[in-house]
Amino acid sequence: MQGPVTFEAHGDIGVIRVNNPPVNATSAAVRQGLVAAANAFAASDQKVAVLMADGRTFIAGADIKEFGKPPVEPHLPNVIHHIEALDKPVICVIHGTALGGGFEVALGSHYRVAVPGARIGLPEVNLGLIPGAGGTQRLPRLTGMIAACEIFTTARQVKADESLSLGIVDAVIDATPLEAGMQFARKILDDGLPVRRVSEMDVAPYDDVDLDALRAKTARANKGHVCHLRGIDVAVEGTKLPFAEGMKLERQGFWDLMQTPQRAAMIHAFFSERAVASLPELKGVAPRAITHVGVIGGGTMGGGIAVACLLNGLTVTLIERDVEAAANARAGIANTLADSVKRGKLKPERREALLADALTTSDDYATLADADLVIEAVFESMDVKKDVFTKLDAVCKPGAVLATNTSYLDVDDIAAITRRPADVIGLHFFSPAHVMRLLEIVVAAKTAPDVVATGFALAKALKKVPVRAGVCDGFIGNRILKTYRTAGDHMVLEGASPFQIDKALVEFGFAMGPYAVSDLAGIDIGYLTRQRLLPTRDPCERIADWGDVLYHKGRLGRKTGHGHYIYDEKSPKGRPDPEVEEIIAAERAAKGITPRSFTDAEIVERYMAAMINEGARVVGEGIALRPLDVDVTLLYGYGFPRFRGGPMHYADYIGLDKVLATIEREARTDDFFWQPAPLLQRLVAEGRDFSSLNGG
Repeated sequence: MQGPVTFEAHGDIGVIRVNNPPVNATSAAVRQGLVAAANAFAASDQKVAVLMADGRTFIAGADIKEFGKPPVEPHLPNVIHHIEALDKPVICVIHGTALGGGFEVALGSHYRVAVPGARIGLPEVNLGLIPGAGGTQRLPRLTGMIAACEIFTTARQVKADESLSLGIVDAVIDATPLEAGMQFARKILDDGLPVRRVSEMDVAPYDDVDLDALRAKTARANKGHVCHLRGIDVAVEGTKLPFAEGMKLERQGFWDLMQTPQRAAMIHAFFSERAVASLPELKGVAPRAITHVGVIGGGTMGGGIAVACLLNGLTVTLIERDVEAAANARAGIANTLADSVKRGKLKPERREALLADALTTSDDYATLADADLVIEAVFESMDVKKDVFTKLDAVCKPGAVLATNTSYLDVDDIAAITRRPADVIGLHFFSPAHVMRLLEIVVAAKTAPDVVATGFALAKALKKVPVRAGVCDGFIGNRILKTYRTAGDHMVLEGASPFQIDKALVEFGFAMGPYAVSDLAGIDIGYLTRQRLLPTRDPCERIADWGDVLYHKGRLGRKTGHGHYIYDEKSPKGRPDPEVEEIIAAERAAKGITPRSFTDAEIVERYMAAMINEGARVVGEGIALRPLDVDVTLLYGYGFPRFRGGPMHYADYIGLDKVLATIEREARTDDFFWQPAPLLQRLVAEGRDFSSLNGG
């Protein structure tokens, strides 16, 4: 046999081998090859077959090249049924990952063996779907209903030992995949083990109370999503039917979800995450080597950056202003790593090794002489940052990359203070930096191409999602944030409650509304930003003052127990504070504003129109390269609901003409704030959408 799947004989044992690099995806050729190999085994003298894969992983899922294209026969459920229907035993050997359709192939085999380090999972909910090739019908027959539903609704990857305890695999064998399969095949031959079809097993009895609790937990964790609960329903109802009927129910659920806007949005998010790092300017450009990273500043941000680097194999030297501050920074990093140990993410001995061998804390900039890259993460002041970069310029070796973690400030101005502006770049991490995945890579006018490539290489090393941004106040994310937050403030001045705005946006899909976020970040952050921009304010701009009043009253949010919400033992997550309404009412009265009521739909419409319009400006000005870069920034840094795909994708879904109409309507009463972005106007005039600018 030729192609990505082969069949070979080893005495009484046959081997079905999948070799479809890089991840052995279930392409049409693989599906066809599996059927042909199964037929070859059925017609052979071999008594048992080992189904395995070459390379670093078993079948890691569907072939993403086939996404969005008409399905090609044979369909995966039929391939799996063909394997399961064989009259001679088939053992599947799992190494690396068996995900989605790959795991479903394993479930269709008669026995399953894992090697240490193997992981299984059904991640279809991440694409707005449910398993469609038997995952909801076979897995409950092995693990029980509750465990199975938990696996496919969380999309988590289950390790080999847990798979054994759950009954998913029959053995964990410390050997190569081929030898592990051969060992188990010999056991089948020696013990005379029969064909054992998962589809013929019964689901163990379970308690409806446990199922209801899982439903409730799943609904809370996935507000707005439709696929998770549909998956539970399909698993429960399908396994009450004959297996073939249950499969029809699963397939119908899968195809129903394929037609939903959520599936389209989540597929867009999936591909956009991969596209952001694909830049023409980096083709053929090699990054500079990075093994030693310097970090300036040991606060929350600097400490988080240091932890992210340490956990991903980099040596870190952290600089603070004095010996005491450096010691405090080390203690903070040690505590963060201890939390990782407590959560089972890090072994205790690994933590000790990182602190002993990979981390240096000091108040002496000279210890950065050998650093390959230095990330400044100090107070958001241009004077402070320029002082840091002057010192770095003096001590860092030629070719070292000098990065600023500024959230707003002009990277060109910072670069200009050095004698090496080509080596300077912005690396805007999001807090907590060892958790949040977004990394804005801010390219200044003189940043060298290989320095840009180094920023993207660092993001990959740290498992971050990198987005290229140009230089402007706030770059992509914070610039758009300022605009949609201002739109919210204007609605509050006009009569909406900040608590209603938060509620409407949470129901839209955000984890938190803007005023709850402000309390979490600290009301002082917003106040200091407004003070910084005060000299550049236009007299025509409408300004909401109640945030300044809260600041001056010492109501800084969660850290002081009072902000827009009250935080205490009674309501640790916050409850609306009536005094805030009184402060806002006083401001309306002072400005002669007669308040009106807002519907939740109006709030969402205006808030999203402001976000989309500023996103269009950012793309039109080249600050973001494509609309998808805006989507990824808002998805990974600002809590935009993934099932809506990002603001620009959402705009395409509701129609750019509708967005423009909202902006033009609001401009009748405030033509300073509501100015349509030229790009938005042009796309509407041409009958195009934002996706047309994303490339192939």
